[in-house]
Amino acid sequence: MPKPKINFFNEEIDHFLLKQKQKHKNWLIAIAHREGFTISQLNYIFASDEYVLKINQDFLHHDTYTDVITFDTASDRKNIAGEIYISIVRVKENAQRLKTDFEEELHRVMAHGLLHLCGNGDKTDAEIKIMREKEEEAIGEFVNA
Repeated sequence: MPKPKINFFNEEIDHFLLKQKQKHKNWLIAIAHREGFTISQLNYIFASDEYVLKINQDFLHHDTYTDVITFDTASDRKNIAGEIYISIVRVKENAQRLKTDFEEELHRVMAHGLLHLCGNGDKTDAEIKIMREKEEEAIGEFVNA
């Protein structure tokens, strides 16, 4: 089996550096495996609020700010390929609003995007409950890794 390709990029933001990149990669691989998937190609793009808004407008036709947008590019349903766009400004604001730290909220949205690629939804109350439980489990796994 080919080695998973997980990349981290910045768009229109300065001075954002994901710490412990290999630990993050191992953590993301573990989340995917727990969900019954492998990762082929996964790109995280950490960006400005305006950059993510433009993606939301251009591709999803939503004129709203958001913290995370996920695009599935996989051709094989059990082999994850995709792009996850994360607004660093939204993550910081969410962390303040939720009275948590930035790193925890960043891990929540990183896991959230990957869980979407694993087929988890968040449209109904039942889906949201499951998504939140899985996000919390993933955050705990990173802390204890």
